[in-house]
Amino acid sequence: MDILPVPDGPAVIACNACRFSKEEREDGAGRRGGAMLAEELARLQAEDPAYAGVAVHAMPCLFACTEFCTVHLRGPGKVGYILGRFTPGEAAARAILDYAARYADSAAGQVPYRDWPDGVKGHFIARTPPAGALVA
Repeated sequence: MDILPVPDGPAVIACNACRFSKEEREDGAGRRGGAMLAEELARLQAEDPAYAGVAVHAMPCLFACTEFCTVHLRGPGKVGYILGRFTPGEAAARAILDYAARYADSAAGQVPYRDWPDGVKGHFIARTPPAGALVA
């Protein structure tokens, strides 16, 4: 395993090896859902200035293999989140990035529920503490 350094700022890391769905490993064209979601996240982030404060990265396997189309949301000094069970495409990518932009603007990574885009509700899998800290 190689470690690839990236800038330390708010980021969405997409698992580009994730299954297409709970039932299917790939779509009809042989593409994994994670790769499709990662591409859509990168495209939207590059095109929309509202997402300039959030980096988008892809890596193989977040080890959330009982789920599909998973992403990790992280930022320095912030609580992190693993989200999944998305249908790869623009709607999911936009909901993830809309949440990520609010996350980036938050002090500790906590976004009030009333500000969550509908597209991320029900997709949270885990919450992770920031490095060197715990959530009280």
